[in-house]
Amino acid sequence: MTTAAPIAVALDAPDLETAARWASLVTPHVSTVKVGLELYLRYGPDVIASVRGASGVRVFLDLKLHDIPNTVAGAARAVARLRPSILTVHAAGGPAMIRAAVEAAPHTQIAAVTVLTSLTEGDLERIGLAGPAEDAVRRLAALSVEAGATALVCSPNEVSAVRSEVGDGITLITPGVRPTGAATQDQMRVATPEQALADGADLLVIGRPITGSPDPGAAAAAIAASLRRAS
Repeated sequence: MTTAAPIAVALDAPDLETAARWASLVTPHVSTVKVGLELYLRYGPDVIASVRGASGVRVFLDLKLHDIPNTVAGAARAVARLRPSILTVHAAGGPAMIRAAVEAAPHTQIAAVTVLTSLTEGDLERIGLAGPAEDAVRRLAALSVEAGATALVCSPNEVSAVRSEVGDGITLITPGVRPTGAATQDQMRVATPEQALADGADLLVIGRPITGSPDPGAAAAAIAASLRRAS
């Protein structure tokens, strides 16, 4: 039996039925499916059961919680009962907020989002986050791990620097992953799946190159095969 590839397919679907169909098509080939803010806000907890299906695939709940610690703790506790494998919070919320999420959802891996892949160096300067991006990401990564996060979300451009910063025990999740020839869309800091893994990523977030394909299952299988060849 072939091991599922370390890919989280972003199920940014227009409706619950499409999300569930995509999940069933890609699940034989990937380890994880990702439910984002739009899908979760539209359908609520039902979406988790629908995309998990009978396969029991790992569910990455990407809500990027960012609020005062007490509110984030309550939110994390509320979704922990859905048994997501991973839940995201914003590292910029600070150590007390991250720690609150970790303590409120002890059976879910809390992943701290460092700097969004849509942000450029100019954006960082305008919002007052001292750059360059790699430095900002390293600072947020160190802060998050110290606060108890066991996973980090960073772009492929920073994954090597973050790995050297936090060591081997932390799961590094990289959005902005695009197979060769795929459009970058609104992602600014991108890399191929093979390069991201080589640089130290543990889980690759890939959405439109798979779900926008006429056959998402075949697209997922092709990327998984390319990663096996590269390893």
